[in-house]
Formats: sequence, structure tokens, C-alpha cells
Amino acid sequence: MLFTDKNRSPLTLGMLSFCSLLAATQAMAEETVVVTATPQAPSLDKDSPAAEKQATVGNLGKRRVLDTPVSMQTVSSALITHQQLSSVKDVYRYLPSVQGDGARPQTRGMQGSVVQNHLIDGMNAVSTTEYPADQFERIDVLDGLAGSLYGPANPAGMFNLLSKRPTDVPLHRLTVGAGTGSGALTSLDFSGPLDNNDRVKYRLNLLNEEGRGYTHGSRNRRQYAGLGLDFQLTDHTVLESNFSYYQYYEKGLPGTFALAKGTHFPAAVDPTNRKYGQSYAGHNDKTTTASLHVKHDFDGNWLLDVGVLRQIADRESTAVTNTLTDNLGDYTTTSSSATASRFTINSYLANLTGHMDTGWLGHDVAVGMRGFVWKNYNPAQGGTQTLGSASLDNPRVFAKPDYPDFTRRYHSASATQHAFLLSDTLTFTPQWSLLLSGSENLLSVANYNKAGKQSSSASQSGASGSASLMYKPQENITLYTSWADSLQQGDTAPGGASNAGQILSPYRSKQIEIGAKYAPMQDLLLTAALFEAKRPFAWTRDSGEFAEGGTQKNRGLELMVDGRATPNLRLLGGAMWLDPRLHGTASSSTEDKQIVGLPRFTTSLLAIYTLRQLPGLDVDAGVRYTGRRATDNSNDSWVSGYTTFDAGSSYRTRLFSTDTTFRLSVTNLTNRHYWTNIVPGALNGYTGAGNASAQPGAPREARLSMQVDF
Repeated sequence: MLFTDKNRSPLTLGMLSFCSLLAATQAMAEETVVVTATPQAPSLDKDSPAAEKQATVGNLGKRRVLDTPVSMQTVSSALITHQQLSSVKDVYRYLPSVQGDGARPQTRGMQGSVVQNHLIDGMNAVSTTEYPADQFERIDVLDGLAGSLYGPANPAGMFNLLSKRPTDVPLHRLTVGAGTGSGALTSLDFSGPLDNNDRVKYRLNLLNEEGRGYTHGSRNRRQYAGLGLDFQLTDHTVLESNFSYYQYYEKGLPGTFALAKGTHFPAAVDPTNRKYGQSYAGHNDKTTTASLHVKHDFDGNWLLDVGVLRQIADRESTAVTNTLTDNLGDYTTTSSSATASRFTINSYLANLTGHMDTGWLGHDVAVGMRGFVWKNYNPAQGGTQTLGSASLDNPRVFAKPDYPDFTRRYHSASATQHAFLLSDTLTFTPQWSLLLSGSENLLSVANYNKAGKQSSSASQSGASGSASLMYKPQENITLYTSWADSLQQGDTAPGGASNAGQILSPYRSKQIEIGAKYAPMQDLLLTAALFEAKRPFAWTRDSGEFAEGGTQKNRGLELMVDGRATPNLRLLGGAMWLDPRLHGTASSSTEDKQIVGLPRFTTSLLAIYTLRQLPGLDVDAGVRYTGRRATDNSNDSWVSGYTTFDAGSSYRTRLFSTDTTFRLSVTNLTNRHYWTNIVPGALNGYTGAGNASAQPGAPREARLSMQVDF
């Protein structure tokens, strides 16, 4: 265990490690490593060309996105910084296959897991807590089912957040700014070597943002501290460490709107109306993470990566829900404090990759193991409290209820997962290759009541596998077809269910995919994927119990573009057509119906244009369209689609001999009112009760910042 469950700052631990090892580095007699200096300020101009971008693909390790037989996108910190994105969820809005506004990120309309589909530096971490975009160097998103490469996982894709690493040359960056819905921002990013031989390097990130939210009377606060230390133990071995702490505080924003049986969503409400939320209600999340990686290069061919991660995610969730009780706009407001107030996770990986030849046949081999132990803790006195009734025409402010002590918890559930993985990419000719991958998996779950007694348990073992045939008629084209079958952990019962917090027994998902990737030039990548995925579907029955009750089958087509269409124009985005259906429900009213909350068509496109006539000046524009969505399992009610527009600009110059960048961004330019994050009942991915809930989308917001590199 890297640290105890007590609220200790990982930054403090990192500093202790740093101080104790700094003196030791002076005595190291190893040969100095020759390094290539990296630029101080990340810039879109210095991003890797789209056709050369690499991503970490499970136990396969790093591979060119162009050469992978899966649909993948990668977003760099340069783009995150350019667009002034504050949250990882903001990044997902540029990827049309991703649904990231809800509690769990997911792709292709498949519900994500709290832990299985979410990684930090390749190791499982909690997805249902907030993460600052400033923490990460790159975000890799793999669409669809990947259990054979990562261990048991939902067919919701894999989200791998790669931490910022220390730089080879000194980096000193100060950013100050302000936003209409976020307040004043100050952040520091310092990095570089700590000793004369460049054997020890550091990366220190500090961030503070605090102010009023976009609703009158609301408050936001984001505080982040992260420390990365790299130790070059030998010329071939590096120890990477990361310590981070993040507090996300948000109170007073509009609550969730839910539907009673037989009701429908009205036109989207004004999210700036403070009475749709309560000033005392919202979220207070504190996430502490520490990890270690040892990476060893045996001979330039075989690479070993061993890592461990420990994370504690504390949450005080007091958000309100306004349940519409009729179609005249009347609603009842409740506040729930029963959801998990702490997640703990210990995760690990060990992976060996390399190449060998057997006669005329080439093998890129990967062998390893990975897993986690994940525990849920719920407030001992948590529950749902009714605050009062009001209407959309006459919303009300209610008295603050008595909330429980969120630090008084009981252990509600544990889930354990271990996977042993083996993959081999067989290269027959320069054009033809076959990727075979599989994992043998051990899963167990145990659920507990408030008295500490085990109420249920389940364990299962089984294999996951996939096969991908690839054909490269030219070096810049990859055509592939893939099949996958994966075991996965069961879903977690949402708050409000009679078995809230219970983790269901594991079940199995399947997927087939046909895709093409084409790089017409070095800095432009076009991708297309046609897929069908199936998984068991769980929901809350009329009896109140959350249980499996049918099969979800999603068919779709993804189209993506990434890179420069011209030397002056950079594009990121695409479109997804999706046909999400529910089958095997034993009810004619829900059979073959569209899954609640999922649109048939989504598109998102960001365009950044560099004005060569004015060196250093970029302008950008973004558009996102989401089609209409069903709000009940029988498809009797729908919410209309919406389109939002964004715009911005950045200007790079030198002030007083110092590199300086000014940035301005405006989101939801037309101030469109819309419903987002439509889910069946509770905020639990795409499972819950049969009647939907939704949240008002954010209004128009502006953000201005100045970045100084000195």
C-alpha cells in the first residue's frame, strides 16, 4: 500500500521521496544518458504528425494508431491547453463516439464501469470522480470491446489517461485567467533535471481555480497538486513515480430533472436559474492517487513494464433531483446522500513485449498480467430526503436538510479482478498480419449490509479473446476486421434500487468490427469503423430490484478525422451513426426499442486555422450536434436534438523577452438551452429505472487566460 486511507497529501509523500533521493543521486557513478531536449511550450505545431501518433494499446504496448486494428483516438496536452479545457470530460466532447457528460465515460452507447474501463498510466482507476485536464500529457480512447487486451471490461471502450512526465530541459510556466462560469485561475507547471547527470527529473503541477459558477449563488473550486519524479536507475532502467491530489467543489448548479411514470420532458430549462438547484447542494470530491512504474529496456527489442497504483476517491454527493410529477411542470425536489462516499482501489500491471522471428513468420509478442481490488463505502446514515414541491413556472429555494456524516461509512461491496494476458501479432508478409490475443480472467464480488455482514457473493473465471486480420495495401493504409468476446464485471445497482450498491454477477459481451485507416499525408489521418456489439442489459424492475433484464445490441458507423487538411487548417472530430436496441425483455412494449438517452446521430468537429499573415495568431471554431433521444424504454417519449457552437483564438508573442500566449474561448456561443446526460433513472451510466433523468446543459461561457514561459 503506497499510503494509508487517511487523508494524507501525495504531494507531501512525493516531496519526502524527492528530498531523500536527491542526495543519493550525487553519488551515482552511472554513465550520463544522452537526451534530446524537448521544447518548453507545447504547441500544436510541435504535435506528432497524425500518421505517426502512437497510443498505448493494452498489453500490446505503444503502437502507431494507423497500424492498430481497433478504432482509436488520442488527444494531446497541446490541444487541451490550446482549447483551455479544464476537465477530462471536456476533452471527450471532441470525440463523437464518446458519451462523457454523465458519471462514466463510454463509447458507442455502451455503459461504462466505475473501474474496468478507466485507466491512469495503464492501471485501473475510478471513473466516477473528477480529474483536471492539466494532470495529463495525453488521453487515449479505444472504442468498443477490448477485454482480451486489458482484462475483463464492458464493451464501452477503454479510457487511458497518461500523466505528464518530467521534461529533459527546464520548464517554468505560469498561467493566469478567469472564466464566467469558473472564476479566477492560477496554475504553475515546473519541470526539468534535478542533478548534474540528469538522472533525476521532476514535474510539479499546482492549480487553483475558484469563483462563482454560471448560476447565481453557485460556487466552484478546483485545487490540484501533482508531482512526478523520474529516476534513471541505469542506462536501461527508469523508475517513474506520480503523486496527485485533486479537490473538486461545486455547489448551487441546477439539479437533475427526472420523470415520474407517464411524464415527459418539457423544453429545456434555463440553467442559470438558481432555484432549479440549491446553494448548499452539489459535490465535494477529493481524489488522491499515487503510482510507481519500473520500465526496463533489455536490448532495444524486449521491454518490461511493472506498475502499481493506489487511489482513494472521497465524495460528498448532495445533488438534488427535481422529479416531474405531471406534464404541467410540477415537480418534487429530493436530495440523496446514499451513493458511495469513498472508493478505494489497488491496481497493478506487469507486461513484457518484444519481437522475434520463426523462419519467415514474424511475431510481436506481449505477455503479462494485470488486475485490481476495488472497494465501495457508503454513508452509514445516507438516504433520500424530500425537500418540497414546486413548478417550472415557480421554482423554490428549500431549507437545507440534515446531511449525514460522510466520513461515517460502511463497507458495501468489494470487487477483485485478475487477468493473465497473451498476444501475438503474426506478420505473414508486409501486407498481411493477424493479431491474436486472449486473457484468462478471475473475478469475484462480495456485497455487505450496514451491519458488516456479507449479504451475497459471486466468483467466476473465464477467458476473453479476440482476433484481428489486417491488410496494408500501402504503408499509409490499414484495412482490418476484428472479432472479440469478453467477460466483464457485473453492473452496480444505482441509488434508489432496493439493492443499491450491490455488484451483479459477471457476464459476457461480444463485438465484431470492420475498419479502415488512411493517411493521405503525414499529418492527416482518416478512419472509419463499422461495428456490432452486444451485452446483457440491467435495469431497476418494478419491484425495486436492480437486475439483468435483456440484451443491448448496438450497431453503428464511426468516421473520424485528425490532423491538418492544409498547412493552415487543423481538424479533429467526426460523426457517428448508431442504432442501439433492446432485446429479450419479455415485453412487447420494450422489445426492439431504442435505448434510452442514445441518439441515432452525433457529430463533433473542431477546426483550428492559423493566420499566416499574422504570425502567432490562431482562430478556432467548433460544432457539436446530438440527435433526438428516447426517454423511456417503450419509446413513447423523446427529447429533441440540439446543436452547440464554440469559438476561440490564441495569440503567441514575446513580452519583455518572455514567451507569452493569450487565449480566449467561448462555448455554447448561441446560448442554446438543451438537455444533456439523459439516462434511465439514476445517474448510473445507461442503467437504472425505466424513466429517464436529464441535466440542463451549460449556458454560454467565456474563458480568458495568459500563459508565460520563463
